Amino acid sequence: MLIFPAIDLYQGQAVRLLRGDYAKKTVYSDDPSQVARDFAAQGAACIHLVDLEGAASGETPHLELICRIKRETGLFCQVGGGIRTMETAARYLDRGVDRVILGTAAVRDPAFLRAAVARYGERIAVGVDLNGGKVAVSGWKDVTDRDAMEFCGEMQALGVSTLICTDISRDGAMKGANLALYRQLQDAFSVGIIASGGVSSLEDVRSLRDMGLYGAILGKAYYTGAVSLQRAIEVAR
Repeated sequence: MLIFPAIDLYQGQAVRLLRGDYAKKTVYSDDPSQVARDFAAQGAACIHLVDLEGAASGETPHLELICRIKRETGLFCQVGGGIRTMETAARYLDRGVDRVILGTAAVRDPAFLRAAVARYGERIAVGVDLNGGKVAVSGWKDVTDRDAMEFCGEMQALGVSTLICTDISRDGAMKGANLALYRQLQDAFSVGIIASGGVSSLEDVRSLRDMGLYGAILGKAYYTGAVSLQRAIEVAR
């Protein structure tokens, strides 16, 4: 299993939100590039980047910073937040970002999703953000009536190869990963599942690894020192 240490970007800083609430923001670094270099120094092969402003606006305010992180670290970079048009996806992918994550657009613009998967294949992932079993969009501000499990099945049928599934209630809360959810997803689908939200101990990492998940995102637990990135990578192997 791969560990994706996360950097959430807001106004050029590395931050973390509590359950996606922009009013509950903690700034961890004014230099996200250095944070990414620290990830690489600790053995990371991958990084998960989210443009929080982009998630709300549909713009790409951190494009240059993200491209610099990719260039400086050489890590496999997956990026989410506001990617709602083919032009925006191309802006990242043509500059060397390895994979982009469609969230809101995957729900609201299936024609774009199909076109993106047809053009870029496995360089397109879909973020499935769950709130009470339903899919949330627009930076988690809007909860749709779409059943999350049914939506995941539709994504698999469309040829999406990677799903990044976030339990919003666990995100940034340090309450542990929703292991029952990830076991259900892993059993139900053949795509690569990345667990996101609430991974807060090495035991979480070990449990997700044992389920056979493709990856897990490590966020607040790293920044607070609760989990060593180096140890998490070792356990995930």
